[in-house]
Amino acid sequence: MTRQYFGTDGIRGTVGQPPITPDFVLRLAHAVGRVLKKSEDRPVVLIGKDTRISGYMLESALESGFNSAGVDVVLLGPLPTPGVAYLTRAQRASLGVVISASHNAYPDNGIKFFSAQGTKLDDAWETAVEALLEEPPQWVDSANLGRARRLNDATGRYTEFCKSTFANDLSLRGMKLVIDSAHGAAYQVAPQVFHELGADVSAIGGAPDGLNINKDVGATHPKALIEAVKAQGAHYGIALDGDADRLQLVDASGRLFNGDELLYLMVKDRLDRGEKVAGVVGTLMTNKAVEVALRGLGVAFVRAKVGDRYVLEELDKHGWLLGGEGSGHLLALDRQTTGDGVVSALQVLQACVRSGRTVAQLLDGLTLFPQVLINVRLTPGQDWRGNCELAEASEQAEIELGDTGRVLIRPSGTEPLLRVMVEARDAAKAEGWAQRIAATLA
Repeated sequence: MTRQYFGTDGIRGTVGQPPITPDFVLRLAHAVGRVLKKSEDRPVVLIGKDTRISGYMLESALESGFNSAGVDVVLLGPLPTPGVAYLTRAQRASLGVVISASHNAYPDNGIKFFSAQGTKLDDAWETAVEALLEEPPQWVDSANLGRARRLNDATGRYTEFCKSTFANDLSLRGMKLVIDSAHGAAYQVAPQVFHELGADVSAIGGAPDGLNINKDVGATHPKALIEAVKAQGAHYGIALDGDADRLQLVDASGRLFNGDELLYLMVKDRLDRGEKVAGVVGTLMTNKAVEVALRGLGVAFVRAKVGDRYVLEELDKHGWLLGGEGSGHLLALDRQTTGDGVVSALQVLQACVRSGRTVAQLLDGLTLFPQVLINVRLTPGQDWRGNCELAEASEQAEIELGDTGRVLIRPSGTEPLLRVMVEARDAAKAEGWAQRIAATLA
């Protein structure tokens, strides 16, 4: 069965348009509840959300849908996505649900799910839910309806968990930080975590009004953080997105470090401390320089499809712990079960404190390859996969670049475009090959 509603990270769309409507979300929760009831007599589901105004409406719909299937609900209120994953595991709940559209603007929203172990659910589970969506509802009788309650100290519990991932013998005293929560789910938790670990903290993007999530702030709009860090003379700036599962970091000079660089730093820190790192998972978009540098350290590297759930699948397959994306979704499975912007930032800052070196110094020797991306518009019915000139030019580029670059050609998932990306240590080569490959599609 082909999935109709679930994408790479749950169900997402514009509020008020299918499927992000209260009637569909109620039916969705009812179907999920019926799936849970097949293996448990009285399931318990946790529901958290980010700060979008539509969260109230969707939260009520989810609550009603679950209760109608005989499932109890615990409401967490605004909480980062990884916080819901953690509490689902800690509370021994049956399922965790997050109402969020991550880094999207407020008119969008979405629903994503976590297993009882705090991990993303697989395609088979999503397919089972979609199958039940096609069936008529089966309301339980009044005596067996689910109940709802609120967990009032959810943010406090998650704050303590985040702090527990930072070494007990270290602190952030003497470090000045600017925390940008993107007016999102971490607006309370993130400043508190870094403050309680000793840092001098100031905050931007910490005044949500339901309509301003991710607006000109956060991991997808780091300019505001860069300016604040330089203006305040801070050591670092921490940029999260609306649901706080991704991280970008800024240093005192205003230099922005992406997920590829921070993943490498986390690996290098563990190796420097004598820990073994058997392998790392990136994605099709991970910069080639990271792959080359890791292999130079004797660390295996594999690429997954774009999306943190696919990174997690590869980590599970190989039994590895570290992986991530350039967007800032970073996974350290011995610290957290899913991508966690706050926990990832703590791992990076811990490495700085322990070594007495800055992020830039810890990354000395890693220089990301220049990247050239050309979007080529496709005509209706154009068979780019069968284009011999395209295949030949791509193969020639791969042969010439070797370990000094790579070629990635992939269709857009939303537009009739073919994305031609070339990375190379030599910027001129990257530009030349990208133009040559793109020209074969003219």
